Amino acid sequence: MRVDFADPLATNAFSSTAPDARKEARGVNPTAELIQPEVLELVREGRFSELREALRGIPAADIADIVCDLEPSEAAVMFRFLPRDDAGEVFAYLPAEEQEELINALGASAVRVIEGMDTDDRVRLLDELPPEVAQRLIASLNPQERKEVQAILGYPAESVGRLMTPDYVRVRIDWTMAHALEHIRRHGRDAETINVVYVVDDQGRLVDDVRLRQILLADPGATVESLLTRNFVSLRADQDQEEAVRLLTRYDRTALPVVDSRGVLLGIVTHDDVADVAEEEATEDIQKLGGVAALEEPYMQATFMEMIRKRSVWLCVLFAGQLLTVTVMDGFEDALHVKFLVALIPLIISSGGNSGSQAASLVIRALALQEVGVKDWLLVLRKELLIGLVLGGLLGGLGMLRIYLWHVLGWHDYGEHYLLVGLTTGCALVAIVTWATLLGSLLPILLRRMGLDPATSSTPFIATLMDVSGLLIYFGVAILILKGTVL
Repeated sequence: MRVDFADPLATNAFSSTAPDARKEARGVNPTAELIQPEVLELVREGRFSELREALRGIPAADIADIVCDLEPSEAAVMFRFLPRDDAGEVFAYLPAEEQEELINALGASAVRVIEGMDTDDRVRLLDELPPEVAQRLIASLNPQERKEVQAILGYPAESVGRLMTPDYVRVRIDWTMAHALEHIRRHGRDAETINVVYVVDDQGRLVDDVRLRQILLADPGATVESLLTRNFVSLRADQDQEEAVRLLTRYDRTALPVVDSRGVLLGIVTHDDVADVAEEEATEDIQKLGGVAALEEPYMQATFMEMIRKRSVWLCVLFAGQLLTVTVMDGFEDALHVKFLVALIPLIISSGGNSGSQAASLVIRALALQEVGVKDWLLVLRKELLIGLVLGGLLGGLGMLRIYLWHVLGWHDYGEHYLLVGLTTGCALVAIVTWATLLGSLLPILLRRMGLDPATSSTPFIATLMDVSGLLIYFGVAILILKGTVL
């Protein structure tokens, strides 16, 4: 099973990249680098019997790295000398653009490679290829494999159904252990996993799942039903893929069965495919937290214009938000004539942005892990209110101490009302940090309640909101305390 797949939108992303840069981007395994010169020489000299021997025992992921540095025509030659199942496994590790080039180079032989892939990998490949290429390959598959692929492709793009594989072992509830073991020996070779065997009734409905160890250790004459607890966890084919990530993690399983609305067993979802989904979701959230629209392909494969498009939208939105900061400062023109108030703006506003970003990051992650739900907003508010007051008091005390020491030591003259200036700084920091903490923690929950992605409340977005609201709080506190003295 492959670990990662590139997106078809990244066509020819590596075509203009130097070979060394491509290796660095892929993270080539040292094993592949050691054997690569030998393989290249054998391919180019046509020593195919030695090539087959040289590739024996090398992990599929390492062979895929070697293939990436071959010309498509050379890679096609090498693939013809790999066993079908090995070729399918190696092919699953290749980036999307390499797969498409290799399919074109293999011509009719491509079908042999595609048939050697696991069903879920085959579906993902066909889903990412141009429609005309995918349709041609589907038509070339044997009837059984074509039926399986078309059934999985019929599910929505982000559903569990797109992740599942029909390669599993199931037994009937009324079979004996001896019968079940014979069935496992006959059909287990092509299954994704035989650690867990799925029990169905005469209508194909999932009844339970049992460990292979239980069957091996049971009385050969006992029926499968004697092992059942009917306490199993399953996924529905129409559920979101994130639910598969959550349940596999929660129950520490390597695979979970997938059923339809009637409970009929359709396939299984394995941990390696779910790991890909978890990585993609985490990557998307991290990118959004940085104020970037989620990339649809790996960083090194994203085109120049794609990067500009993904990053420019948020930058323009944040720039428009910062214009409000200028408007706020214009509204407090009198206060801006006092130089030390202006000098303290970066110190005070950055504290708000930092504390708000901290709170937002923690709550967004808690929502993603389902440690916090929308219904917990009041608990979050109470918790973050106290935290904000304590953190604000800590920073406010440091701010007051800074004003006092700088004035007493003669490093800066804050005038005869320097104690009031220090009090203004301290109170403003308490108010701003508390507000920022509440904003950063509750905004992601509000977005989730509205059906939006909480990661949209990214660090730059929170910081921009705090620049505007923080200035209002700062100048408001300054006018309240310093009016009639400094102002």
